[in-house]
Amino acid sequence: MEEEIAYVALGSNLGAREQHLAGALDALRAVAGVRELAVSSVYETAPIGPGEQDFYLNAVARLTTSLAPRALLEQLLAIEATAGRRRGPERNAPRTLDLDLLLYGEHAIDEPGLEVPHPRMCDRGFVLEPLCELAPDLVVPGRTDTVEALARRVRDATCVRRRGP
Repeated sequence: MEEEIAYVALGSNLGAREQHLAGALDALRAVAGVRELAVSSVYETAPIGPGEQDFYLNAVARLTTSLAPRALLEQLLAIEATAGRRRGPERNAPRTLDLDLLLYGEHAIDEPGLEVPHPRMCDRGFVLEPLCELAPDLVVPGRTDTVEALARRVRDATCVRRRGP
C-alpha cells in the first residue's frame, strides 16, 4: 500500500494527562507502518460534555503511514485501551486518552465506525488550533477553506490555550 499522511487528534482529561499523551505518542511511534511523526504544541482546553470535568490536554500528530485507514483506527483504539480508556454510551465523557483519526490523505471515508474527515473537527478549536500549527494551508476534503481559516472562525483563547512558553 502507498503511504499517506494522516492526522490524529490526542486528548486526555483524567489522571496523568501529560503522561497519557506522551505514552500515546511513544506507542504511535512504535506502530509498524507509521513513520515521520510530527506533533503540535499541547493545548489546555475547556471540556465539552456532561457534568463537571477537568480541563483537557490536546494535541495533533501528523504521521506518514502505510496502514489502511481501518488498520490505523484499530491501532488507535488499542493504544486508548492500553491507557485505560473505557468507552461507554455517553458521548464526550471524561477519558484517560482519546485518539481520533482526523484526516487520511485526501480521502473521504464513510463506513460504519470510521468517518474521515472526522465529522466534528471543523467546529472544534481544540482540534483546529494544534492542526493549524502543523498544516495551516491544508484544505480539509469536502471543504474550501484552509485549516487556518477554519481555526480563525472558532478561535476562543478563553477555551483553548497553548501550554508552555
